[in-house]
Amino acid sequence: MRLNVFILFIFSFISPGSGNGFAFASYYGNHMVLQRAPERAVVWGYSQKGAEVEILLLGPNSKQVNSTPVINGIWKMTLGPVPAGGPYNLSAVEKGSYGASIMFSDIMFGDVWLCGGQSNMAFTLSQVFNASDELEDALKFTDVRVFQAALEQSGKELTDLTRVDVPWSRPMPEILGGKPFTHFSAVCWLFGRYLYKTLQYPIGLVESSWGGTPVEAWSSPRALHVCGLGASVSSVWNNSVLWNAMIHPLLNMTIKGAIFYQGEANAQYHQAKYSCTFPALIDDWRLAFHEGSVGQTAWDFPFGFVQLCTYQKSKVDGFPEIRWHQTADYGFVPNERMKKTFMAVAMDLPDRDSPWGSIHPRDKQEVAFRLVLGARAVAYEEKGVSFQGPYPSSVQNINETFLNITFNQLVKVTISYDIFEICCSKEKKPCDTGSKWLPAPMIKQGSHYILIFTGLCPMDNVWGLRYAWRDWPCAFKSCPVYSADGLLPAPPFTWNRWY
Repeated sequence: MRLNVFILFIFSFISPGSGNGFAFASYYGNHMVLQRAPERAVVWGYSQKGAEVEILLLGPNSKQVNSTPVINGIWKMTLGPVPAGGPYNLSAVEKGSYGASIMFSDIMFGDVWLCGGQSNMAFTLSQVFNASDELEDALKFTDVRVFQAALEQSGKELTDLTRVDVPWSRPMPEILGGKPFTHFSAVCWLFGRYLYKTLQYPIGLVESSWGGTPVEAWSSPRALHVCGLGASVSSVWNNSVLWNAMIHPLLNMTIKGAIFYQGEANAQYHQAKYSCTFPALIDDWRLAFHEGSVGQTAWDFPFGFVQLCTYQKSKVDGFPEIRWHQTADYGFVPNERMKKTFMAVAMDLPDRDSPWGSIHPRDKQEVAFRLVLGARAVAYEEKGVSFQGPYPSSVQNINETFLNITFNQLVKVTISYDIFEICCSKEKKPCDTGSKWLPAPMIKQGSHYILIFTGLCPMDNVWGLRYAWRDWPCAFKSCPVYSADGLLPAPPFTWNRWY
């Protein structure tokens, strides 16, 4: 198996650069997963100008033979719909006097998910809690396949990946448990593995991530323009360089959806813009993948993300603001601005003793579990799946000293004296981070509500309320408000009385 992986790596590395040679694009190969029906997978590659390429697919539930012309050195074919399963063989043959052929085997059809972001997505399975058990367990999931793009930047949009770190492979410890922050993503793998347990058909995972990267590097110029940002150059990351080199080359791929773990790099950099840039990235990726796959990837494909975990105690570092902006300032998803999205709240998973720094918590299992709940509910429309923590449906003053917060679901509450804060001001204006915030102790709780005390501020001066508005709001899995079953934490929120 190791020899097979090595041979595939060399093939994938040289094929895009072979110019006029006959080849598939970099992200096709043995062991790959192509998108199942009702969507149709797209395959493409390179050939001699003027040639014609015949594509043959042979397997248990489908036999297809189709031809396509070569235009400007590139051939492209949309396969017929294929139900989940396999294995299949896929061949490409240059017709006529050229006579070259390529065949891939052990191909499965299932759901393909793209995994992107920065270092917490790049965080490998060897770095998580119980890593040895996770790596051993991975061998049981042979129908969950992985692929990883190499780290590359470009000042222009590339047609294909320049390099590949992990060609399509079955799960193996040496791939999933590589050096820290190299390959393969723990969140991506665990998301796919948990999803497979529910769906019971093949899952393909495509990782394209890079530590320390801002959202602007992953965004196209078109998306940045929406938010008033141009082709600016920073001291570390130029705008769009990772979109150009690590996302744009993948657009021809038919995918089911995407998950994203990013935001730490924007806690200080263009923080106020994030409520625009992140939703704009989602919109733009959806449009670009839909167009690149000739309409096969849904124009509104499901997009999941991880709300930031923690970094530093007793520091003002922008994490609460980014968590809020990740939801386009709604506090929850999906919402009117971010439709067909799902979010894993992670602020209750701090890890002070992480060997890789507290900004890199090790419990990626819980993160993936919460993401999969969202995928089951939003992407697969599974009924009865709870995937959101409690969120306020109303805030009302009871008298001059109490506010009643009613939630949209049953809650499990632990009394806290400082997790809620009120904005106290004699001026009638919106409250923000720089306003005067005072602790508002929780006094009473019910099945759907929490009563908090505002006695330190006259009710007429209470202009705002916020919950868990700090980098490190609570201990591990010990935030004050959860769903009734104790599984899903309430996300942070802020509320202004007059705006």
